[in-house]
Amino acid sequence: MIYTCTITPSLDYTTYLPEFRSGKLNRSEEVHYYPGGKGINVSRVLRRLEVDNIALGFAGGFTGDYIQHYLHQEGIYTDFIQTEEITRINVKIKAGEETELNGPGPDISLEQQQQLVSKVRGMKRDDWFVLAGRFPESIPPSFFRQLAMICNDNGIRFVLDTSGPALKELIDMKPFLIKPNEQELGELFNTKITDKQQALHFARKLVATGVEHVIVSMGGEGALLVTKDMAISAEAPKGQVVNTVGAGDSLVSGFLASFTKDGDTVKAFRTGIASGSATAFQSDLCEKKDVQALMDKVLISSLDGEDVKW
Repeated sequence: MIYTCTITPSLDYTTYLPEFRSGKLNRSEEVHYYPGGKGINVSRVLRRLEVDNIALGFAGGFTGDYIQHYLHQEGIYTDFIQTEEITRINVKIKAGEETELNGPGPDISLEQQQQLVSKVRGMKRDDWFVLAGRFPESIPPSFFRQLAMICNDNGIRFVLDTSGPALKELIDMKPFLIKPNEQELGELFNTKITDKQQALHFARKLVATGVEHVIVSMGGEGALLVTKDMAISAEAPKGQVVNTVGAGDSLVSGFLASFTKDGDTVKAFRTGIASGSATAFQSDLCEKKDVQALMDKVLISSLDGEDVKW
């Protein structure tokens, strides 16, 4: 089973209007209410790719209830830990420019943290634990190291999709997969990455520390995947970018959905790139048919000069 974990999920209220006038009355033309958070996005795309999973995290109040109801309607199992505070609301205003107002996450008590620890301890060998999103400063890094350590000790594959100090703190826990962009990869080594060769160099350094799969997203230059056995690059399909929110999460979902079926790393990378692009080309997360339509448009090449088996 794949378990995703979103520490601070959100209810995303997205509103569309021709222009946004600060200090004035603005009337929306269209609004949407989506469950938000990187782990939740991973769960939603996995389900759309017909892969069962369970969404974990912390949720409370009417917004938490809405998120769980929404996920249940999409066929996603949930096992959230209830909080006394309501789950935060993020407002996304899409006009000429995009404006975001993100609410604060709840305080997570020690008791609630231990409930999550117990859930991870209850997972079985060969399960997957996807820890995704921003970690609140109120929770010490040792808590997340404990979760990663449980995974390592019990044969649970640990996928880490975060950034900043949290990513640097957990790199030595040897996750199965991480997905930094070039800026985040540079921050890990206190440098600035400007091209694929630099990204390849530092991604290999991460693999040398024990990270099994490093995917580096490079914006318009596509992405690269580095393991101990291969280094490949993907050129993303061309299309009109409508929405970048959730594209990286969709990449993770596509990779896991494919890899858990047949263990083919190159195919999983191609599926991940197709999934991320399919999400970027529409207003919500991708559907399976969108991913399938782009699969043959993802161009894979070797960074080592060797043939890539497909």
